[in-house]
Amino acid sequence: METKIKVLIVDDHPLVREGLRAVLSAEDDLDVVGEAENGSSAIRQCASLQPDIILMDLLMPEMNGGEATRVILMATPEQKIIILTSVDDIDILRAAIKAGALGYVSKNAPPSELIEAIHAVHGGSIVLPSQIARTLLHDAPALSSQVVPVDAITAREQEVLELICKGLSNAEVARELLISPRTVSVHVSRMLDKLRLDNRTQLVLHAINTEFFHGRQSNSEK
Repeated sequence: METKIKVLIVDDHPLVREGLRAVLSAEDDLDVVGEAENGSSAIRQCASLQPDIILMDLLMPEMNGGEATRVILMATPEQKIIILTSVDDIDILRAAIKAGALGYVSKNAPPSELIEAIHAVHGGSIVLPSQIARTLLHDAPALSSQVVPVDAITAREQEVLELICKGLSNAEVARELLISPRTVSVHVSRMLDKLRLDNRTQLVLHAINTEFFHGRQSNSEK
């Protein structure tokens, strides 16, 4: 029997949570394991429920979704968070994505788009609208002008980076390279330090837009 994807819904509106639960519960491979009405509750429930995916609203009382995302990912970097909100303020959205969220879906999107995003992020992909991705890429010098220096990262780090860009999780990268997940985490941390990036999302967005990644793709096709 296939293991279901555990989802935590975080939103301050009871009707929104109820609607999301109804939509997601209709999917055979999704399991809504909890609901939280604000960021503080989300942090507590994430620790106890250990969801695979968190659907995070942004504007909430006590603690907003951007701050909750930052706190959760500092404690559990492997946690996968999708921003689900009606907020269209690019600065607020950008802050949440820069905190490490792996996806964004508008509340105005059809249910099928949300379900697809959950499956994609769970599988290791990043789901971002092109506008937000472009804004993030040009937001800081490290993302806009700095090309990944091949001589600054080791050959093993290059292998790890290429697999991460293909959507593999740390555990999957570890199996592919016959190393431990902890070693993969160390490689990722070192690359973030060298490239002056904040998180895995920025690392992937940066890499796929550099000569480094395109060059490795070309080499693999020869």
